[in-house]
Amino acid sequence: MDETPTSGAGARRNEDIALDLLKFVAMTTGYGRTSSTGAGFQGTGSASKPEDYATHLLELYGRCLQAVQGKK
Repeated sequence: MDETPTSGAGARRNEDIALDLLKFVAMTTGYGRTSSTGAGFQGTGSASKPEDYATHLLELYGRCLQAVQGKK
C-alpha cells in the first residue's frame, strides 16, 4: 500500500475511516449474523459458512472505502 504523508497529527487515512464505517454498518445492521433478531436489514448479508462471512465483510469494506474516497 502506498503511504501518503498526512497534513497533521489528527489526519486519518481513508483505509482507517473505511474500517470504522464497516464496523458501524456491521454492528448497527447485524450484517453477517446468522440469526436475524434485531433492527436493520434482517436476512441480508447473512452467511452460513465462515468463508462466506469473510467474503461479505471484504466486499462491504471495499464499498466503504469507495464511499470514503468519493468513487462510484
